[in-house]
Amino acid sequence: MSQGRELAGGLPQPRDDQGGGGGGGGVSGCQGQPLNAPPVQAVMGVQVVVSLLAASVMQKLAPHCSFARWLLCNGSLHRYKHPSEEELRALAGKQRPKAKRDRRVNGVLDDKPLSMPRDIDLRLDTSPITAVDALVLRYFLEYQWFVDFAVYSTAVYIFTEGYFCLADPQKETNIGVLWCLLTVVFSVKVFFMVMRHYFRSEEGGERSVCLTFAFFFLLLAMVVLVIREDYLEFGLEPGLAGVSSNLESVLKQRGWEWTVPLAKLAFKLGLVALCSFLGACLTFPGLRLAQTHLDALRMAADKPLSQVLLHTSFLAPVIVVVMWIKPISRDFLLHAPMGKQTVQLMSDSAYNTARLWTIIGLCLLRLAVTRHHLQAYLGLAERWVEQMRREAGRITAVEIQRKITRIYCYVSVVSLQYLGPVILTLHCALLLKTLGHHSWGLYPEPSPVPPAVSAAPPRPGSEDGEDVRAAVEQITGVLGGIFTPLFFRGLLAFVT
Repeated sequence: MSQGRELAGGLPQPRDDQGGGGGGGGVSGCQGQPLNAPPVQAVMGVQVVVSLLAASVMQKLAPHCSFARWLLCNGSLHRYKHPSEEELRALAGKQRPKAKRDRRVNGVLDDKPLSMPRDIDLRLDTSPITAVDALVLRYFLEYQWFVDFAVYSTAVYIFTEGYFCLADPQKETNIGVLWCLLTVVFSVKVFFMVMRHYFRSEEGGERSVCLTFAFFFLLLAMVVLVIREDYLEFGLEPGLAGVSSNLESVLKQRGWEWTVPLAKLAFKLGLVALCSFLGACLTFPGLRLAQTHLDALRMAADKPLSQVLLHTSFLAPVIVVVMWIKPISRDFLLHAPMGKQTVQLMSDSAYNTARLWTIIGLCLLRLAVTRHHLQAYLGLAERWVEQMRREAGRITAVEIQRKITRIYCYVSVVSLQYLGPVILTLHCALLLKTLGHHSWGLYPEPSPVPPAVSAAPPRPGSEDGEDVRAAVEQITGVLGGIFTPLFFRGLLAFVT
């Protein structure tokens, strides 16, 4: 709730002298606008009104209408209830405990915990998860706020894309980009929050696993960055080359020296560090996804269609990676071998559009099979009881109740681990489309190469307000020329 108020207060407010917000370095819609388009005096835009309305609606409707709460508490998910002490005592064939004065042996109180054989015939009762039950779940409020914000962010982005397609505002910024960037930041924050929970574990095994995978993804990211663009077509090298050349020309006009190799090296090291951090954060979500996938397949043994959807959803990351491997994706579709001739199945822009739609379709598929994975996780309680019955020895009643209850209490954490990567990938793809000047297929794809950067000196003899406006226009134009759509294509394709 408090984050929603911060969002509502942090959005641009209308100014009396200008009539509203909405300026900036224009981000493309369906047809694409140049990033270095000079801003003019902003007017109260429709996008700002819709953003403020979305933030207000998200804050007011959260207690009454929440997609995240509906996803867990719509009655389709069933939790396993732990047995009471009386039920366990009856299964163990023990009588009710006597009063304290009757439990004294040689003057010493006999207060041993209730224990029983592991091979007792224990059957767990099920109950649908309700909103009242979900309030006690660990990180439930964080889960609800994050998922609801992602839903509203996607809705605002869809509106702004439609607004840019229909109205084609030449001098406005796509505010949906701001919402997507906030969603990406909140996704990383959620990953870090869950990983910090593992680091606080007393055993320390989770900490070692996270550090091991962080080092592994550090090496993997360095290997990926040294592969030539002929094989992995992220477009980082052309984007960095354009940024370096434009920035060098701007700095030389001011007499500053610029070392291109050091800047490229620093940028790539930053990317490697980001990959290592994300790899450590996504370690346990990946392991959890693999386990729930196997359990969901067992639950859907008699449903072939569900199995196909589960397999496709599980292979979605591999499909996304393959779409950026040039020899087996773009080259094959643009120059498909047909006997002794080659046939072009689609154009470059059509392939970029198909790649974006494929990512969105795979994210929606992941969302569609969410219930299967969450129910498979909740089924861990029943499988643990079955495994316990195959073991020898004794176990206390408190340990049985604690184990079954703990599985249910962490269902919101598992939901964050499952939905977080989906939300992050979806909004990175949306940013790739808008900032990279791609197209949804409704209009031709614009060119990602902007005009050359020009840093004109400020005009003398102007008033203070005009000086500030001219400085803002100059800085925005320079930044728009440096951080080109070609650079955003390489960066966001790599992150996606």
